[in-house]
Amino acid sequence: MPEEVLFESESDQRRTDVAAYLRQVADSLDADGPLTLRAGDQSVTMELPETVEFEVKAEREGPTDGDGELSVEFELEWPENADGGASGSSLEIE
Repeated sequence: MPEEVLFESESDQRRTDVAAYLRQVADSLDADGPLTLRAGDQSVTMELPETVEFEVKAEREGPTDGDGELSVEFELEWPENADGGASGSSLEIE
């Protein structure tokens, strides 16, 4: 299925600034309202259903015998126009 990028932003940020962005996302999720992303002249607003698929991935990219790049990715995914049913998970983040 083809992918259409609706919004993209990438920049170096201090950890405390990233934490503030993630808190804003969490507040939007708790408020049961839309999630709006803005950067420069880009903007997108998305309505999230009650239940979303939440993916957390930790990766290491690079040569096996040298330094690489580490990453942690958080992804929320849902079908368009979804109502969403609840399902449990045993994910823990410390």
